[in-house]
Amino acid sequence: MTARPTEDAVLTEDDLITAWGLLHEAMNNVQPRLLRGITPDGKDMAGPWFEVLIRLQRTPGHRLPMSRLAREVSLSTGGFTKLADRLEREGYLQRENCASDRRVVYAVLTPEGLDFIRRVRVKHVERLREHVLGPLGEDGVRTLSSVARTLRDSATC
Repeated sequence: MTARPTEDAVLTEDDLITAWGLLHEAMNNVQPRLLRGITPDGKDMAGPWFEVLIRLQRTPGHRLPMSRLAREVSLSTGGFTKLADRLEREGYLQRENCASDRRVVYAVLTPEGLDFIRRVRVKHVERLREHVLGPLGEDGVRTLSSVARTLRDSATC
């Protein structure tokens, strides 16, 4: 049996690099499984499409400023504009100007987009249960959420 480090043990540089690398590998390996065959017609879904639609679906009013949404899904404003153009062509998203600030444009889910992401979300949750909850268990998922929130919040300071 391998000895486990105690809380008092100091992390080495290799420990830190390994931990970060494992997190990166886990995300790269699990993410495609979560979006494979997920659309109502059984096609794979691109991560940025899903992230945009699910964030809008979970936001009251189903709308967010485009600049904020671009930041939250880690796209440049130009990259996000191209993605928004494609989502708009599919009928899932529309743009709305802000009445009080002409510089702000909102991305808004259309009724078709809302219906689409609701159907996709059901399959996504099934896959999350299999590929995240299954291996980690409920306590592991809670810990993962806490750790991810801590890292996210520390990066925005």
